[in-house]
Amino acid sequence: MAKIKRLILSVVVPHSKNLYIVRNSVILILVLLLGIAIGQGRFNFNNTGINPVSNNLPNQLNYSSVNEVYQVLKNNYDGKLTVSQLLNGLKEGLAQATGDPYTEYFTASEAKAFNNELNNSFSGIGAELTQNSSGEIAVMAPIDGSPAAKAGLQPNDIIATINGLTTANMSPTAAADKIRGPAGTKVTLGIIRGTNQFSITITRANINIPSVTTKILAGNIGYMQISTFANDTSSLAQKAAQQFKADHVKGIILDLRNNPGGLVTAAINVSSLWLKPGQEVEQERRGNEVLSTGYAVGGDILHSIPTVVLINSGTASAAEITTGALHDHGDAYVIGEKSFGKGIVQDVICITGQTNANGTCPADELKVTIAKWYRPDGKNIEHIGIEPDQVVPLTQADVNKGNDTQLNAAINYINSH
Repeated sequence: MAKIKRLILSVVVPHSKNLYIVRNSVILILVLLLGIAIGQGRFNFNNTGINPVSNNLPNQLNYSSVNEVYQVLKNNYDGKLTVSQLLNGLKEGLAQATGDPYTEYFTASEAKAFNNELNNSFSGIGAELTQNSSGEIAVMAPIDGSPAAKAGLQPNDIIATINGLTTANMSPTAAADKIRGPAGTKVTLGIIRGTNQFSITITRANINIPSVTTKILAGNIGYMQISTFANDTSSLAQKAAQQFKADHVKGIILDLRNNPGGLVTAAINVSSLWLKPGQEVEQERRGNEVLSTGYAVGGDILHSIPTVVLINSGTASAAEITTGALHDHGDAYVIGEKSFGKGIVQDVICITGQTNANGTCPADELKVTIAKWYRPDGKNIEHIGIEPDQVVPLTQADVNKGNDTQLNAAINYINSH
């Protein structure tokens, strides 16, 4: 197995490595049985160069009981089955046995779709999905400018149905697979928002959105919005920072609202625009073992410029890394609402064969949770989130009126400093 050289912190639906679906009840049976065979512990492929957590697991699994189930299905099931279908079900079962919604198996086609989505190039509605504590499919964040955002989807909206099909017992990847489709086609989602239940029909579109957009606000305040931490983020943010410096902006607003995360390297590079070289951005730990520490890599051209980071409940993962790093080192003031709270790291591993020359995997992939990440202040934010320095709500009524209370608060802060 070959390791793809990237770490992922996004939950990804619209761009993630979640894209497989249990295709019928037969596969579900295999998944459950294989889960029982493995047990309820965490499963890890130990090819990442770090010590495994699940040392109690055997080197090889005994598949005799699985083969017995296979024989029963082969001889009795009234329906069509293929070998690849059954094998994919077994692989999915291994990932699902962890009980971790972020550990997922992708077929080659699913992995390709995930990678496209990770870099904001896909056909769908543009909404990051997750699984909440009740096991429901929920919106982590709609991507800014996407059909989902335009239709009014909000963070923490529960997707109860997709085209009339219940999402009960459905993984985020399976839900994403149901939601995406050719541009121009429609998908109807049954939404639960608090005590309200309603349906939204959204027209899918080809989505290829630059991850960074910038402008100069009144009073010569630089505004940088990062929608996701993708392959283009580092270069676009660097270019924006250079322009801010040339324009002698009096302050900067870094808008990470509804940013579901992405690449750790991009988060480190963005943080490095403010932090001094060598300052800690994040640390990854497995239990008490420190696996790696990310440090600012230089080029701190925005250091000492008053900066506000805007966050909300859709700010997650890599976006939380940047928020925490800038805050903990005193380079930014945080305004908005508590962030999502995703403090774990995934690695993407090519299951068979070697990666291509461009670093992509030609075969199946496993996205697996390998560690927790910690802020420079030593805190892990999993299921906790980051509390802003100044809590400023943004209600739907404000949005309807075009009154961005959080942005206004950021502008007021910079004007007063």
